[in-house]
Amino acid sequence: MIKGYVKKGQFKEPLFLFDELRIGGLSPDNFTYPFVFKAVGELKMVKGGEKLHGYVLKSGVWFDNYVGNSVMDMYGLFGCVTSLNKVFDEMPHRDSVAWNILIAGFVRCDRYQDAVGAYMKMREESGVKPDEATVVSTLSACTALKSLELGKEIHRYVVEELGFSVIIGNTLVDMYSKCGFLMVARQIFDDMPTKNVICWTSMVSGYVNRGQLDEARKLFERSPVRDLVLWTTMINGYVQFNRVDDAMDLFRSMQMQRIKPDKYTLVALLTGCAQIGALEQGEWIRDYMKENKIAITAVVGTALIEMYAKCGCIEKSMEIFDGLKEKDTASWTSIICALAMSGNTRKALELFSQMEQAGFCPDDITFIGVLSACSHGGLVEEGRRYFHSMSRIYGIQPKLEHYGCLIDLLGRAGLLREAEEMISMIPKKDNEIIIPIYGALLSACRIYGSIDVGERVAKLLMEIESYDSSTHTLLANTYASAGRWEDVSKVRGTMRDLGVKKSPGCSSVDVNANVYEFVGH
Repeated sequence: MIKGYVKKGQFKEPLFLFDELRIGGLSPDNFTYPFVFKAVGELKMVKGGEKLHGYVLKSGVWFDNYVGNSVMDMYGLFGCVTSLNKVFDEMPHRDSVAWNILIAGFVRCDRYQDAVGAYMKMREESGVKPDEATVVSTLSACTALKSLELGKEIHRYVVEELGFSVIIGNTLVDMYSKCGFLMVARQIFDDMPTKNVICWTSMVSGYVNRGQLDEARKLFERSPVRDLVLWTTMINGYVQFNRVDDAMDLFRSMQMQRIKPDKYTLVALLTGCAQIGALEQGEWIRDYMKENKIAITAVVGTALIEMYAKCGCIEKSMEIFDGLKEKDTASWTSIICALAMSGNTRKALELFSQMEQAGFCPDDITFIGVLSACSHGGLVEEGRRYFHSMSRIYGIQPKLEHYGCLIDLLGRAGLLREAEEMISMIPKKDNEIIIPIYGALLSACRIYGSIDVGERVAKLLMEIESYDSSTHTLLANTYASAGRWEDVSKVRGTMRDLGVKKSPGCSSVDVNANVYEFVGH
């Protein structure tokens, strides 16, 4: 009876039966305990599991491998890596199942280096040969660590000793794809005599991640079976590389095939609409959700909030946020950033305070929204306070983006020397981020006519990116605001000598569900 309930996925009933069994004076044996451990593990009853582990130690069935392995599996389901490892170390006899549970437990808990270490120890010390389950779990760890050398070694072991199966083939295709070796992945894929939708999805995903969307689409069209994950992978690929129209067309094809989207499909489409400001298409997706009675969860709600905000409809963003039955850190962060982006400083900071009172812990992105709001509102003291509270209260080390927000705030307030000092404090300066920060400060120097700071910043910028037109233009405008026309001419002469040209402006507009882009020359 206990086994039957567990096999059917009904995990509470076995525990009642187990209690009745013991009350009736019967002693559980090595066939009873594994299924009870499975039920406890699936229900995440940590205290109950530890108590049950104690019964086993007292009962004398502990030395049975079947029971020991089930105890390990339970701790793996709990995510209790220390207990999992301790049980393994105390086992008098370790078969291949024990090693597999240990490695799989490490992988489940994202302890990939430990998983690889356990595999190496198994090969070198145990005398137990890895089987299919060992190979699949260890290859998953190799994929996460991008450990291609070990992956290749396991691949050789499969070819020379173990032999291929569909599951091993899928895992190898996934590993090589995610490690960037698409040609090897494709060779394995093409050589597989039997393919399932998982390997088709891995291969399509590999091409998508490399931006080879046309090749991914060809493979997608060839797949004999297309499940929701494969459709979503292809749609997400189009969104990722700004081919939103293709994503929407594919979504319509998906509907014609009567494949019902899940939250991940809808979030991908809404993200695409947000990227290009396609309000009408975003509204259509929302209407589709209403018609099909798809609940707006925190994840989908966050995507809707961002879509409306980036399309300039902040009232609708607030409407979505207020209507969410369950909110998470991401949804709070999304609305705070949306309000900050629209210049609604007071409301953004008010919601941040409500978020803290509701017991949600802000993350680094939340603080980007908060600091941006302070910058838009010119709230210098508040900005400094929020910036320092990141590390003092929440243990979040400020990133370049946070420094950028505070420097922008100080620059807008005319506190240029303090802003310059703040730049010198930034750890690990990354050109991709530091250039806009310098640019914002240089722009402030133009507004306040601060020639000395402007010259120093411009010099640093030119050392990083001498051919960027905006730096030269801002410096020329800074000189012009101070009436130093001779210096303006020198800067423009330098631009001509270097062949620097002003970058054209670009904008887009959504008309009747079509997005048009305009470039100024």
